[in-house]
Amino acid sequence: MTIPVDKIGDPAVRAFVSALNANDPEAFQAALTPGATMSDDGSDRDLQEWTEKEIFSSRGHMEIESAKDDGRSLVARYRNDTWGEMRTAWRFVVQDGKVARFETGQA
Repeated sequence: MTIPVDKIGDPAVRAFVSALNANDPEAFQAALTPGATMSDDGSDRDLQEWTEKEIFSSRGHMEIESAKDDGRSLVARYRNDTWGEMRTAWRFVVQDGKVARFETGQA
């Protein structure tokens, strides 16, 4: 069973996932604070390079399996054209109504 994006508790995370699934880089950027950071499998990455490669040019998409911490901790089936589908965990730090940091990795 999946959780609809509009049921994610935190509005900033909801905007992040909606923009990702819509493949909308402008809306995605608008969901982030200036200077937002991220990590993948425990290693900090360049957010712009990573999102272009892992989300936008490879048509990334999340299907939410579970949500905790008012939607700031997600487990999702994530797929893109590069890697196919994998079960991933996502953790978000929200500041001033936007995502300031996200961490992802295999679940």
